[in-house]
Amino acid sequence: MFWETKPLFQVYYTELSKYIIALLIALYTYEGFAVFRFENEDKRANIYIRQNILMFLIHLACFISIYFEKNEIEYLFFYIFQLILLYATVIIFRTVYPRLNRLLLNNICMLLSIGFVILTRISFIRAQRQFAIAAASLIIALLVPFIIRKVSFLKKLTWVYATAGMAILSAVLILGQSNLGSRRIFTVAGLAFQPSEIVKVLFVFFVAGALYKSANFFQIFTTMVAAAFHVVILVVSRDLGSALMLFVVYILMVYLATGKWWYLLAGIVGGAFASVLAHGVFSHVKVRVQAFVDPWSVIDNQGYQITQSLFSISRGGLFGLGLFNGNPTAIPVVDQDFVFSAIAEELGLIFAICVILICLSCFIMCMNIAIKLNDKFYQLVAFGLGIIYITQVFLTIGGGVKFIPMTGVTLPLVSYGGSSVVTTIMMFSIISGLYMLKYDEDKVKKPIDAESESDGKKKRKKQERP
Repeated sequence: MFWETKPLFQVYYTELSKYIIALLIALYTYEGFAVFRFENEDKRANIYIRQNILMFLIHLACFISIYFEKNEIEYLFFYIFQLILLYATVIIFRTVYPRLNRLLLNNICMLLSIGFVILTRISFIRAQRQFAIAAASLIIALLVPFIIRKVSFLKKLTWVYATAGMAILSAVLILGQSNLGSRRIFTVAGLAFQPSEIVKVLFVFFVAGALYKSANFFQIFTTMVAAAFHVVILVVSRDLGSALMLFVVYILMVYLATGKWWYLLAGIVGGAFASVLAHGVFSHVKVRVQAFVDPWSVIDNQGYQITQSLFSISRGGLFGLGLFNGNPTAIPVVDQDFVFSAIAEELGLIFAICVILICLSCFIMCMNIAIKLNDKFYQLVAFGLGIIYITQVFLTIGGGVKFIPMTGVTLPLVSYGGSSVVTTIMMFSIISGLYMLKYDEDKVKKPIDAESESDGKKKRKKQERP
């Protein structure tokens, strides 16, 4: 029994910490939406500081539970390394880029810390790999905002993005390795990665470059042909999640570029027709639909993952069973496709819902930044990357709770997956660069406006003289 196998103080801490962690994550999430009350980053400073404090407290509370359970010094050192990484990320990014959007920075660190916690609970080795990849990605990400602000020819590489994307996907289709029924993994020098993650970013830049100047019918048609090529390759590779993300982002970016609702309607109708066609042609689509419609009838086969996921979520309740008190590893591939279920079981539904809201606050901030950008190309890029991110969140969580069929994508920054972590950090870094680019434009514009206003006042005074 749980009460008989653990020291009394550990039992008390495990029970009490569930409520403390739920309260802390709720406060962090509230602060994440409170920032939208202010337009000025300086006025948001106190909110960001409170978020940082809450993040470190959540991280600490979770790792105390992990250390009590494992009682091994390597877990303590792993926590210290994570603490250094998260603290250094916050401080260094703020120092190098004083005008960085700190909500996105804080949420990146918060989601990474949640991923470190749940992956350490599921697989210590995989958690270590995730940590190493995240650390390397954050170092590289330091350069991204600088590149975005200083390199001006990005919008001129439209068909370079498209050609590179199609070439990468074609290479994976021909030479890639099969993983969980999908041909989406490519190995170079012993390192495995998922190229479709990189292609998502290239695809957004391609569509933005194609439509920012002109969005006439011919331009949309030629862009659609290239977009369809991307999607078809992914479908044939059985990477349904990535195919759906590219389709959704293309339709919505076309709608933003044109403002014509009938493009959106045509996309919805076309998507519905393509779904029916895929169901009739591809056997793997039929399997996933069957597992979605009635998983209980195939619980021993196709429906096993989703039914175990639902069991896991239902066991957790509002505050969870506590770390190491549940059985999330009963779900196959829990650290990738079903990490949300593991969170709900051991950290509780309140915590899981807060994770959704944190992801939503990232998306809202991305849209907020996109709306304020003056350059149409950069506006489309920020919008497209935000849509890619929130669509991936929706597909992962929606599939895990049986709201939609499973598509085999990961929860960004939380699930195990090096390619996903790298790409998501780069996406947020690009958006942060665009945010600072807008600040640079405003900084240049204000002195000019002030000078014009001053000249206007002098002119009016001269006219008023007798």
